[in-house]
Amino acid sequence: MAYFSNLEKCGIVFLLFIVVFLLKCVIKLVYTYVIGPAVNKVDFKSKGKWALVTGSTDGIGKAYARELASRGCDIVLVSRSLDKLKSTAVEIENEFKVNTKIVQADFCEGESVYDNISKEIADIEIGTIVNNVGVSYTYPEYFLDIPDWEQSINNMIKANIVSTTRMTGLVLPGMVQRGKGVVINIGSGASSIPSPLLTIYAATKAFVEKFTEGLEMEYSKTGIIIQCVLPGFVCSKLSGLHRSSLMAPTAKAYVKSAISLVGTSSRTAGYFPHAMFFYFINSFYAMASKFSVWLVTRSMETTRRKALKKKEKMEA
Repeated sequence: MAYFSNLEKCGIVFLLFIVVFLLKCVIKLVYTYVIGPAVNKVDFKSKGKWALVTGSTDGIGKAYARELASRGCDIVLVSRSLDKLKSTAVEIENEFKVNTKIVQADFCEGESVYDNISKEIADIEIGTIVNNVGVSYTYPEYFLDIPDWEQSINNMIKANIVSTTRMTGLVLPGMVQRGKGVVINIGSGASSIPSPLLTIYAATKAFVEKFTEGLEMEYSKTGIIIQCVLPGFVCSKLSGLHRSSLMAPTAKAYVKSAISLVGTSSRTAGYFPHAMFFYFINSFYAMASKFSVWLVTRSMETTRRKALKKKEKMEA
């Protein structure tokens, strides 16, 4: 009888553990996506007159520029295409009645890029920076078979790692001096879940995540809000997705969700369905890692085959 009594006690303790764990998860989700955004709503304009966004003429970057403009910030648009910069600037000025400044920059180039940007923003009070510019694979591919191997890898390192580091270095001193500011670094969900056939891209975004974590530890005490955003699939030029869905929202919908979490979460998927997807993938991976990797790999290989067939047709 004592044996069964002890077994029953273990069962009760286990059930209590599960209940407490689930309750904790629910409370965290409710705080993150409901209470936190209401309580910790950030006045971006009060952090500084200007907001700077890299990769600001398409997708998530453009959506951040528009959202910050809608909140009264003047916008520094930094991107590669001068024509797109000009059209985006006119669009934002006409719609939101704010000032804009454009800076043409190709982050896959060398040090001269940062020298030029530094000169262009020298006399501007940057209260918010969104390090969004990034380069990914043209399509999922095995490490040794990446097209234009050396250049592709160098471009990902320069655009994803070096740009985030150097741009933060340009604006952070002013924020520290004023005792306020917001740094938003756009990482990727690829760095937090199994990502075969996206190895280099995922690795560069893992740097962004760790870099942001360290910055937050070092500078949050100075009054600066620092956040890493880890998107899943979003309809954008980078992802190649053109039709929105629950799991692949428009850039506008994604950014509206993610920006509401500034001041609440220092590391976030930015969008509730993405957060749940990452949670289930990682939970499943912990229980059945080999099958999880196989499943993701098969999915990537399917995407790869479609891309290669499309490429063959275009070259035929």
